[in-house]
Amino acid sequence: MGVAPYSDTDRFYRLTHKRPKGWRSFRVNYRETDLWVRAKADLEREAMEAVLSCRLQLERYIGSHEFFLRTLSPLPDDPMAPPIVRRMLEAALTAGVGPMAAVAGAVAEAVGVFLEKFSDSVIVENGGDCYINMHEETTVDIFAGPKSPFRGKIAIRFGPERFPLGVCTSSATVGPSLSLGNADAVTVISPNAALADAAATRLGNIVKTRSDIDKALALAPSIAGVQGVLIMIRDKIGIWGNVELAPV
Repeated sequence: MGVAPYSDTDRFYRLTHKRPKGWRSFRVNYRETDLWVRAKADLEREAMEAVLSCRLQLERYIGSHEFFLRTLSPLPDDPMAPPIVRRMLEAALTAGVGPMAAVAGAVAEAVGVFLEKFSDSVIVENGGDCYINMHEETTVDIFAGPKSPFRGKIAIRFGPERFPLGVCTSSATVGPSLSLGNADAVTVISPNAALADAAATRLGNIVKTRSDIDKALALAPSIAGVQGVLIMIRDKIGIWGNVELAPV
């Protein structure tokens, strides 16, 4: 899909998740798609079914619309496109980026929504981009770059009334995804995970130095659907919107 696969070392953060009694955690891996899922049942087969559906839609569309895969600019809506492609096109147009900037969040949400037929609570993580639907207070750790002074120290707390929610992070120092900036982490919160993913990329591209934090935070409110933003670069942190920090 145009994104290099992660190694197990890249996704070290999965090892830190605690699994409460009654929950099941499992990994779903198919080609470049590598998801970590937490649900109240063993839904690995169902999750793989959802992943294959997403990939089939995307691969068929890319086969006849190669520009969709390559462009870093928004594309217009295509009423004939499959559902996940249309969600990516809409998110990218809103955020001002290419549609593939929304792919991880879009897939996470599509899989999560499908699994809600079988589990009333679910978390799907796709390379640091998460779709979360919970009925209890939840804390999400934000992993900054290996040299960040905030590494392992910052989390965001969400009350149950916030869900379902996308929590997506763009980083220039963690993972192989494309970022034109230098931020250790730009995390975006939105009810739309595809939009959260696309907006994190847009804002992350802006943050090349610590002085760019204010510029990115000033842009955030203009991206319709974004509820909150957290930016970390070197020893500086910036916050806008509905973001409640919690200790790790």
